[in-house]
Amino acid sequence: VQLVESGGGLVQPGGSLRLSCAASGFAFSRYAMKWYRQAPGKERELVAVISSGGGTTNYRDSVKDRFTISRDNAKNMVYLQMNSLKPEDTAVYYCNVLYCASYGCTDYWGQGTQVTVSS
Repeated sequence: VQLVESGGGLVQPGGSLRLSCAASGFAFSRYAMKWYRQAPGKERELVAVISSGGGTTNYRDSVKDRFTISRDNAKNMVYLQMNSLKPEDTAVYYCNVLYCASYGCTDYWGQGTQVTVSS
């Protein structure tokens, strides 16, 4: 299982960024995918979830109506469109999958991509 995030950067408050996560090594279309973030000195928190088929999404309250999670199962990609960014959105953003095999289930993470919202 491999997850590789991209698309982070420095953006002014009110700006937008689109994060991407390229997945490989597992049957991507069978798994729900998640985006987490971790700000300095804080615990990692769940930002958004999308079902395996993409029909169901859920968001933490603080990003609802600003962030959109989506996926392309043909390309093994998951995205996070972030609009109206705020300084409190500054964090390292991680792509995640809970991969399950006969021996059990394991969380896999990408390396993370830094998002900094600042003027």
